[in-house]
Amino acid sequence: MHVGKMGVLIADDNRQNAELLRQLLADAGYQNVSVCHEADAVTNRCTASPQPDLLVLDLHMPGLSGYEVLGQLRQMLTSEPFLPVLIVTADVSQEARRRALSLGASDFITKPVDPTEFLLRTSHLLRTHQLRQALKDMVAVRTAELEQARLQTLQHLLIAAECRDDATGQHTIRVGRTAGLLATTMGLPTLTAAQIAAAAPLHDLGKIGIPDEILLKPGGLTPHETEVMQRHVEIGARILGGGESEHLAIAHDVALCHHERWDGTGYSRGLRSTEIPVAARITAVADVFDALTHSRTYKDPWPISSAADEIIRQRGRQFDPAVVDAFAVLNHADLAGPPELLMSEPSPPSGAQLQTPLLA
Repeated sequence: MHVGKMGVLIADDNRQNAELLRQLLADAGYQNVSVCHEADAVTNRCTASPQPDLLVLDLHMPGLSGYEVLGQLRQMLTSEPFLPVLIVTADVSQEARRRALSLGASDFITKPVDPTEFLLRTSHLLRTHQLRQALKDMVAVRTAELEQARLQTLQHLLIAAECRDDATGQHTIRVGRTAGLLATTMGLPTLTAAQIAAAAPLHDLGKIGIPDEILLKPGGLTPHETEVMQRHVEIGARILGGGESEHLAIAHDVALCHHERWDGTGYSRGLRSTEIPVAARITAVADVFDALTHSRTYKDPWPISSAADEIIRQRGRQFDPAVVDAFAVLNHADLAGPPELLMSEPSPPSGAQLQTPLLA
């Protein structure tokens, strides 16, 4: 955008002075210049949409002083959305200059205004502000590109891990889909539900570090093998940790905590109830239901109804009651995937003989 189209707000109680500055800017080609004569209204004008790109501020006005206005705008003078301020004042003292600049003003000139100096300083501040915004946008784009590259690398690692114990490679897709539906059904914000749906497929990323002889072992595991298997949550959390994006932060929580239990008897930290991140509580239900309804090296698939009953039976024990309540109203056949992958034989034994695969 050309600086002439950027917004300038002139705040001066002296209407003649304000009009002089406005006319100087208009004659120089500035098309978006507004004037405010009341100091009390300056802060609202600067924070309302659209926000000005530059504030031209007098220091001595009735009501609030320019110093007090700078104090009200302090956050905008030091962070985003950044607002440059040009002080135009009749106070020629060094104390006034030092005080205004210390409060966050970007530049300072005195009255009577030299037209050339005023236009040069105005143009300089607007161009600097424009370059600052362009740099911010470039950094945001580059950060997004780096984040996307990292996520793609993680996705490739995930595929490598998943295909070792899931011949179809669809487990993570189903878990993500179910987690998103659960979050939405629970009434979580749309963005949060989308973030959980995107993070949930990374829950078992740490399996990339588990030896095949344990990960693919048919039947039960020895106590030592169980301990090794349980390390996949820590491995996944380490892979996903250290990122600044909210997506990776949620994925880290999911990887680390999706085997925690509502009653506090899960692993690896023994968290209970709402100590467990909500994304992990949601993923836990999605993960176990999908593991129950599909073949694994250590088990045959369960019928959908039996798997759903087991999820509901674990309400308040293994799983968050609110997540289970959301699960109960969903279409379980849709969650389990294509009908040809499902088992339709009689239900397995009930009660104590049902072993929920906590290592799913």
